[in-house]
Amino acid sequence: MRIKSMVKRIADKYDTNDPLQIASQKQILIFYENFKNIWGYFNSSRRTMMIHVNANLNEALQRFVIAHELGHRILHPNVNVPFLRSNTLHSIERIEREANQFAVELLIEDDLLLDGLTIYEAATVSGVPVELAYLKKIPR
Repeated sequence: MRIKSMVKRIADKYDTNDPLQIASQKQILIFYENFKNIWGYFNSSRRTMMIHVNANLNEALQRFVIAHELGHRILHPNVNVPFLRSNTLHSIERIEREANQFAVELLIEDDLLLDGLTIYEAATVSGVPVELAYLKKIPR
């Protein structure tokens, strides 16, 4: 299933595109912690799902991180990215790009583009890093 259609299905199911509300409805706990070199990560322990977010990021970036980590949970439920990064030679670029695309599709609503905003303006309004705006699939 394409990421855009998956995001639409999830937003329709939970009646929101707010990653905090979706995480809450999926019973995923969110923890804000002081990290030095990472924005966040997802983990689970004893069937409890958790997203850990860097408390030092601004609110918009924290929201993006939550959307990105939701993307990992939904798209790659059995992949441990930190483990792959530190213990294997597997490329994690595709996995990270897909989680970024999930976050971009979730946070940038199609209506913003249909109303005439550029993809970069829509990214700024939606709290998405502009360097990732290119991942948004333009609505037809």
